[in-house]
Amino acid sequence: MKKYKKVYLEITNVCNLKCDFCPETKRKAEFMTEATFVQILDQIKPFTDYIYLHVKGEPLLHPNLGSFLDISDEKGFKVNITTNGTLINKAANTLLAKPAVRQINFSLHSFDGNLSEISKDEYVGNILEFSRRAVVESKIIISLRLWNLDEALVTEDQRKRNLDMIDKIEETFKLPYKIQGNLSEAKALKLGDRVYLNQDYEFKWPDLKEKEDFSNGTCFGLRNQIAILVDGTVVPCCLDGEGIINLGNIHEARFSDIISKKRVEDIRLGFCSNNVVEELCRKCGYRKRFNK
Repeated sequence: MKKYKKVYLEITNVCNLKCDFCPETKRKAEFMTEATFVQILDQIKPFTDYIYLHVKGEPLLHPNLGSFLDISDEKGFKVNITTNGTLINKAANTLLAKPAVRQINFSLHSFDGNLSEISKDEYVGNILEFSRRAVVESKIIISLRLWNLDEALVTEDQRKRNLDMIDKIEETFKLPYKIQGNLSEAKALKLGDRVYLNQDYEFKWPDLKEKEDFSNGTCFGLRNQIAILVDGTVVPCCLDGEGIINLGNIHEARFSDIISKKRVEDIRLGFCSNNVVEELCRKCGYRKRFNK
């Protein structure tokens, strides 16, 4: 039986920010119902132990987040959440109280390109304060992400746009060294117990309007991950935010039947042999990370 390391669940496609690096979805705004969430968990249980609340949308906006985390725990799932972090003060007590929460990824680069009512200093401060609490009050892993570097820049000043955030991180965790330096040395940096900083290059979301890349390549899509959008549409990965590679819908067919389809196997085997089968995948900037 195929086991996925990650099953992404989009509990909402609504977001409170408009980031320039993240294309706004054209789909109808929705929040997943509790009934649908339970239906999905029951169907994916034989295929994974880990769910990731992430595709489009901001998961901390969901009014039933606490209930969803309780249900996940009852059914034996570990939950990973990716958030822009702007709502962390409101959600903090809920997240820290739920044993299902395994990891929280904060997209710190979300602050850039958004007009906010709070300063960057306050934004980062709230996230770092939660990180400090998480270490003391829970077993949650914290990943602070800065995925906004310019791949064309290779000099030591390539992180200047993140300098204020990095200075505050260094101060908060009382690091005996400076984070600034070579990307290859600090791409994934442990800041403290269960707290990590991950810096990486900015990438382009897949888009059918992009230039097609016919070179060989691979990806984790359908090899160790799969995603389910808020309306139940199953797609190969968390970057198909418009459901272009529509593999089926859990409201119309069982998850086990959907992943048994020839199209799914063709995509998976293609990536296993460095053959990119789908047009959208050939127009995905993130996939190119795996060619290095």
